[in-house]
Amino acid sequence: MTLSNAMQEYLAEAYRLAYYQDGDPYVSTSALADVLNVSAPAVTRMVQRLKQGGYLEHEPYKGIALTSEGEREALENIRRHRLVECFLVHVMRFGWDEVHDAADDLGSAISEMVVDRMDKMAGHPRRCPHGEPIPSKDGRMPRLKDHALNEAEPGQEYVISRVNTHDTDKLRYFAQLGLKPGTPFHLKDRAPFNGPIQLEVGSSTVVLGHELAGVLRICTDDEFALA
Repeated sequence: MTLSNAMQEYLAEAYRLAYYQDGDPYVSTSALADVLNVSAPAVTRMVQRLKQGGYLEHEPYKGIALTSEGEREALENIRRHRLVECFLVHVMRFGWDEVHDAADDLGSAISEMVVDRMDKMAGHPRRCPHGEPIPSKDGRMPRLKDHALNEAEPGQEYVISRVNTHDTDKLRYFAQLGLKPGTPFHLKDRAPFNGPIQLEVGSSTVVLGHELAGVLRICTDDEFALA
């Protein structure tokens, strides 16, 4: 069975959703519909096709879970996408706010040999420009440990782990503030009742609203290196 670009995208998104669920392999079809911005009937049709191809299992009231073959395809897709993003940002000097859709388009058209060369030219990165972990060539996904900035304890040192958005305006704003994956900062204060959050980034003070701060995931310096 030859997988279409859409089928690969479904598998990749199902893997991404399950990855952040702390060991629960099942993903609801409604969550998949939301992240892909498609209708429930469209998800149902695609799930049936992928199930027939042996790429996933579907349990009523539990959702879908990838089979070993489905996980392999998902990891290949994720690796290709994130390495293309790295190449576009680190080698071709595109902005991190410009590359998500371009990586989708390019990733579906390039060979594994080209992906390997992009990996080498980008310096064999372990995270994409947005901080997401990059699977190894043999299909191992690094484990990620981070949490939302708006839930963190003040008075401690942290590092930006990743940004949980592809919104162009938000990415540009974070870049203006110097808040990119790998950036160390001191969490100075977090106001009560979902109030503003104050960071010290180098010699600058940055203030973020509670909702916007929730887009940023943070970790310790050791955790940023990935397990």
